[in-house]
Amino acid sequence: MLRTEDLIGKTALITGGSKGIGKAIAMLLAGAGCSVAIASRNLDEVSEVARQIREQGGNALALRTDVTQKKDVVAMVEEVIREFSRIDVLINNAGTNIRKPLLELTEDEWDIVMGTNLKGVFLVGQQVGQFMVRQKKGKIINVASVAGVRGRPNLGAYCASKGGVIQLTKVMALEWAEHNVQVNAIAPTYIETPLTSEYLKQVKDQVLKRIPVGRLGTTEDLEGVVLLLSTRASDFITGQTFFIDGGGTAF
Repeated sequence: MLRTEDLIGKTALITGGSKGIGKAIAMLLAGAGCSVAIASRNLDEVSEVARQIREQGGNALALRTDVTQKKDVVAMVEEVIREFSRIDVLINNAGTNIRKPLLELTEDEWDIVMGTNLKGVFLVGQQVGQFMVRQKKGKIINVASVAGVRGRPNLGAYCASKGGVIQLTKVMALEWAEHNVQVNAIAPTYIETPLTSEYLKQVKDQVLKRIPVGRLGTTEDLEGVVLLLSTRASDFITGQTFFIDGGGTAF
């Protein structure tokens, strides 16, 4: 049974938590009773999210972190442990994208996307995972994308990185299952956020043709799966990718 009260008193770490999906999940888990540590490269933005959570009665810690840098990741995890003594839920959400045809994509641009979207998931997952293994308990949710299994023109690096996240999720799950650490991924389609609104205005008609339910996704559409994968209700679920796409991958 899904019992959100399971989250009361727990600690969640959310990377890429200053806006969009990351911010929405941070607000969701804080509202469910978690103390939340929110990490971003932009300290001002993530501090504002933490302020909003505290205003609503929650407990939040803002951290400046570049997930592509191991020293930053190590320092982030150490700070969360110092502040809250534990990490029960990790939301590996930090990500970026550069839209370009492969023939025009530079090596540096490839490295930027792969570094944040895939290396970042590895580095953060490794540091938090080793703590959860010692703790003998934990939930990790890696944020992938429908683009991890569906090719899209001009998204070569992004598709490759998100496909990698799906595979890395499986390996994490297999290696840490015996330690009672469950690792799963969520793979949304296009989600309406302030960051995506302008782009989606340009491609909305085209995108809707690939979504059987006939609308774009919202951050609220992610809430049920995130809560499921963060609580005891998912103790027997690991290594899975949940597509939140209005039926798009059913084609």
